[in-house]
Amino acid sequence: MKDSMQVRFREAMIQKRLMIVQWIVVSIIFLLLGRVAFLQIITGQYYEGLSETNRIRTVSIEAPRGKFLDANGSLLVSNRPSFVVSAWLFPRNISADEIQRLADILHMDSLEIQEKIQQPHSLPFLPVKIKEDVDLTTITQIEAKKEEFPQIVIKTEPIRNYLYGNFAAQIFGYTGEISQNELAKNPTEYKSGDLIGKLGLEKTYDAYIRGKAGADRVEVDAGGQMVKLLHRVLPVPGNNLVLTIDASVQKAAEEAVDTQLKLLQTQHKTKAQGAAVVVMNPNTGAIIAMVSKPDFNPNLFNGGISKKAWDVIINNPFNPIENRAISGEYSPGSTFKIVTGTAALELGKVTTEEKILDTGKHWLIPKGNADGEALGWISFQEALAKSDNVYFYEMGNRVGIDNLAQYAYLYGLGKPTGIDLAGEASGIVASQEYKEKTYDEPWYLAETFDAAIGQGFQLVTPLQIAMLMSEIANGGDRYKPFLVDKIVSDQGEIVKQFSPEKTGQITIQPSTLTAIRNALHDVAMSGGTASTVFQGFPIPIASKTGTVENSQGDDHGWFVAYAPFDKPEVVVAVLVEHGGYGTASAAPIVRKILEAYFKIQ
Repeated sequence: MKDSMQVRFREAMIQKRLMIVQWIVVSIIFLLLGRVAFLQIITGQYYEGLSETNRIRTVSIEAPRGKFLDANGSLLVSNRPSFVVSAWLFPRNISADEIQRLADILHMDSLEIQEKIQQPHSLPFLPVKIKEDVDLTTITQIEAKKEEFPQIVIKTEPIRNYLYGNFAAQIFGYTGEISQNELAKNPTEYKSGDLIGKLGLEKTYDAYIRGKAGADRVEVDAGGQMVKLLHRVLPVPGNNLVLTIDASVQKAAEEAVDTQLKLLQTQHKTKAQGAAVVVMNPNTGAIIAMVSKPDFNPNLFNGGISKKAWDVIINNPFNPIENRAISGEYSPGSTFKIVTGTAALELGKVTTEEKILDTGKHWLIPKGNADGEALGWISFQEALAKSDNVYFYEMGNRVGIDNLAQYAYLYGLGKPTGIDLAGEASGIVASQEYKEKTYDEPWYLAETFDAAIGQGFQLVTPLQIAMLMSEIANGGDRYKPFLVDKIVSDQGEIVKQFSPEKTGQITIQPSTLTAIRNALHDVAMSGGTASTVFQGFPIPIASKTGTVENSQGDDHGWFVAYAPFDKPEVVVAVLVEHGGYGTASAAPIVRKILEAYFKIQ
């Protein structure tokens, strides 16, 4: 009996254990079936995508940027082919060892490559650019070790070619790889690694000239090498810019500035290193030439500027990147006497016949002329032609600072002109309001005297002075300066045409305008401050000299002119930093530019 119960107990235990094993087996089968279902049904598309991405890849084809042509159709900026080294980061990242070996070949810091790889990318399945504009020798070294870099892609892309190096550098600007901040502002239009305009026209018109990238859809093997081209979408080239710039005048202006700066440094022993030039059509606002010295070669930025080249630029105390023509702010000096004279005549504070005694110093405040000169009894025309300070101190005294400021604003000073370049400065119009707001101090009569001759708080850009002279030349109309005449597609179709845009007008009585013009004619044509420089010049001009006191060294020199006198078609404004008298430093540059413009031998 006892043995029978033991047998039944053992059989029950065995049966129970068999049931447990059966349940375990069934559970495992269900788990496996569930996993298979999950992989096949729920995540099947995902892994299929990974497999497809691993086998089929998309390689972008960068579009060539639009070309720049001058007003006569001469090519100034184009593109050239360059090698680009990129890396696939899918399905795995590049190892630290691969990065170091690649850095050694590319002569890069491995940390720089690491940063490029680690930064967030808008399209993670596209290759990431490591270095652009790589030389053929380096490309050969990478190709020879292709098996060591299975995820490295080498392709040819168009890169900017500034045909004449430093020529018009601040106008054209340069391109560079898009930064993370720039990408964050417009993630739908750009992707990581894109080249975009960073300065000048390259930046202003980037949306028009960048083109539309194409793409190759390719099949690759396990080693990442292309097996077959599956599909190609061709890139669309960017639109071309037809500029208002005349390349021959631009070239003459740059050469004239270079020659004059060298002359001032060697013969006159000045510290002249910087200068700015604006040549424009007073009847439309079209910029014919624009120069800023010192300058730089925008080709240096192709493929990423080297640290050595960048250090040379940023360590230059005269800042070659700055476009002095639009962002340099200087006291206008005696060129501002045009404004003071306009206010005095228009407000009836003086007549063209009245003569004022110049004893060398003003009778209220002992401020005088340069070098202690005294011209005796002088009229408006002689005072403006010979740039007499004492006369215009008295005009400031009669007009008052509030009226001076009003007429400066009427001429468009104290605010940007609106030119199609970034970084334009506003300048400053001297006024009681400005001083009280900035310094919390009252205004003094001596400061009115300074303001009347373009010193003290007054600040302008060379472009603003060119605009001021244009208003005198055309009778009072103010036009928005512009550098692009039209945007043209790669097929020659006009995408956008730019026309003169009138932004303001100063109403001047014909008698006032005539008096100012006649005085400006005499500056160079009849015994004025620049008559020696323009002796024998075959075309009559109107002009004004200016010399600006500078606490940092030699005075700055101004000269602004329009020609021909009877039918103006061109205005030239020149500022030479540390050049001394405008007659000696800036006027010779203007003469050479006018000779080039009118093709005078």
